[in-house]
Amino acid sequence: MNMKTSVIGFPRIGTLRELKFASEKYFRKEIDGNELTQTAEELRKTHWTLQKESGINFISGNDFSFYDMVLDTAVLLGIIPKRYQELGLSAIDTYFAMARGYQGESGDVKALAMKKWFNTNYHYIVPEIEDDTKITLNANKLFHEYFEAKRLGIETKPVVIGAFTMLKLIRYTGKKTARDFAEAIIRAYQELLAKCNEEQVEWLQFDEPSLVKDLDAEDIELFHRIYDNILSDAGKCRVLLQTYFGDVRDIYADLIRMPFAAIGLDFIEGRQTCELIEKFGFPQDKTLFAGLVNGKNIWRNHYEKTLGTVADLKKKGISVVLSTSCSLLHVPYTLKHETKLSQEFTSYFAFAEEKLAELKELGQLADQDNYQESEVYQKNKALFAGERDCRNEEVTKRLSGVIEKDYIRLPKRSERQALQKKELKLPEFPTTTIGSFPQTKDVKANRSAFRRGEISKEEYVAFNKKKIADCVKWQEEIGLDVLVHGEYERNDMVEYFGEALGGFLFTEKAWVQSYGTRCVKPPIIWGDVYRDKPITVEWSVYAQSQTDKIMKGMLTGPVTILNWSFPREDISIKESISQIALAIRDEVLDLEANGIRMIQIDEAALREKLPLRRSDWYSEYLDFAIPAFRLTHSGVKADTQIHTHMCYSEFTDIIPAIDDMDADVITFEASRSDLQILDALRENHFETEVGPGVYDIHSPRVPSVEEMVQALRLMLTKIEPEKLWVNPDCGLKTRGVPETDASLRNMVEAAKQIRQQ
Repeated sequence: MNMKTSVIGFPRIGTLRELKFASEKYFRKEIDGNELTQTAEELRKTHWTLQKESGINFISGNDFSFYDMVLDTAVLLGIIPKRYQELGLSAIDTYFAMARGYQGESGDVKALAMKKWFNTNYHYIVPEIEDDTKITLNANKLFHEYFEAKRLGIETKPVVIGAFTMLKLIRYTGKKTARDFAEAIIRAYQELLAKCNEEQVEWLQFDEPSLVKDLDAEDIELFHRIYDNILSDAGKCRVLLQTYFGDVRDIYADLIRMPFAAIGLDFIEGRQTCELIEKFGFPQDKTLFAGLVNGKNIWRNHYEKTLGTVADLKKKGISVVLSTSCSLLHVPYTLKHETKLSQEFTSYFAFAEEKLAELKELGQLADQDNYQESEVYQKNKALFAGERDCRNEEVTKRLSGVIEKDYIRLPKRSERQALQKKELKLPEFPTTTIGSFPQTKDVKANRSAFRRGEISKEEYVAFNKKKIADCVKWQEEIGLDVLVHGEYERNDMVEYFGEALGGFLFTEKAWVQSYGTRCVKPPIIWGDVYRDKPITVEWSVYAQSQTDKIMKGMLTGPVTILNWSFPREDISIKESISQIALAIRDEVLDLEANGIRMIQIDEAALREKLPLRRSDWYSEYLDFAIPAFRLTHSGVKADTQIHTHMCYSEFTDIIPAIDDMDADVITFEASRSDLQILDALRENHFETEVGPGVYDIHSPRVPSVEEMVQALRLMLTKIEPEKLWVNPDCGLKTRGVPETDASLRNMVEAAKQIRQQ
């Protein structure tokens, strides 16, 4: 009998982004709700069937979502703010209003805030709870999907974000706190478990990733309060407590004594997981769901190491189910569509579908006494024993020559800022955008035609230059102070640079969900990274030639390039980031040498790979991530203004580190989180000039002038006038032209009104 296998969650967008395209058609009113629902049903059937045919024993249910699983759980608990209920929309449109905002006949509301899901590039919608919110269970979706799978002959384990993690993620808008809502949430989860027993659900999975973060005595007491009550009458339905993204060192000894039928632990990112089991043991009356197949990266599993860990666990008498380390939501769907990558490369990769095959093979091998002799094992061993052609001596030599002064920009920032104000001659509260402008159908068609060889390079360049010239003229006409070239030549802010740098590989259809309908295609860092020639200089110089106003050069920073790629596993993250930093440094200096006086080096993903435990923040990440950014710009002149940008993360607790990046100006996402970052900036005496976003670009709604004036007035209570910039909260690539035009005109007018006050 083979060892049983489990998957924590599966990608929901479909093998070719079917959910994305169906949802966007629904938003454009090209299809109705029934067609959208039908697409979803077909996708779920495909995903469940694939897992069953791959031999997965524990298949997740309720992991499908039209937008986000945290939002789904909020709806399950009836946590829907009044402003969305008052729109009087259908259930699905109310759901999308929370996720995307709404502007129409029924009203005008912003979307809920959006944040990064722990240390991933996935974004979740932040639930918002009011003091008078009545938590009531609405599990229709969960049971509908459970019986949908049942009719296909597939028993699923429904997945729900656990009560503790939900209480931690919720934003409390009134005076009440998590503790005030604990009893109501406990009752809802008790009711859910009772309903599972009533419907003879065999397993129920509660995801509790918050347990891998630092926990204090109050957290542990709250967790006990929650689950001691929920599990007091568990019935026959077995509860799997699933953790991921780290280890549960602060609460492990408690968990193994609690009446969970099974506990899921991460053996990939959980640095102390093996040590905890060694120290405290694992009960023989529970099942260990061992997260040994990496759910976040795309490299093949090293069978020798994995089976060694499994053997150690079995020797301890532990009942083991072989599992992914986290949901497969974070990796592409399948390698089958990758026709351009040679076997030399693809033999090292495993996407979601291939990871199912790995789980099956590992499950078969794990129960064989002589698995070392099997062909499957030997083939995997040979793969890892072979040499990959991925090192570059010149890169290694250059990196070894970097010294301490290469990380320091002179003169100090206050002197630079005074000089820049004199030289750049910008008005008070200068207006700008974050970089990208709408990627319209003709822009995408031009790029696709060039890639397919249907048009010449000259035709491709001529088209983009026309778009740039029009974009510059448009920005001048609406009155922006600092312009951008629009980034019409770029497919993605990371992929574009990766394609121009040595050391990267690219896929055709390896899409990963970032949020909602937004998907990204992360590059793969295969080898040492270097720059052969300038990447952006031609476009920026041309754009500057079209205007007398200042043109920002637009780059992506080294930390973001690494964090939004699939990283190597054969060298350290520090070395990879430093390699990329040197390549971006070359681009910065070339832009400056060609007359570009303002350069933005985006670090949208700086917070993303911050260790989840505060004790590891600096030693494991910030101590090299921040210097890497400084390395990119330390060589420029004092009057060259360096900008950076960050979005959709919790920044308030790392403000000193962000200030230490030594940029001259930083723009933050702030509008969707109701400008919560402002207090942190003030408390930390933030020296960098700052542009907290005045409106949300991830929503199609157009903000009014008055709305943005109010936001700016609030900003001025926390930020010195001479340090405040006016901008949207992110790039405009995903927005339409009419809404972008209207929003930016309103933004410019808001800045004018503030100047006059």
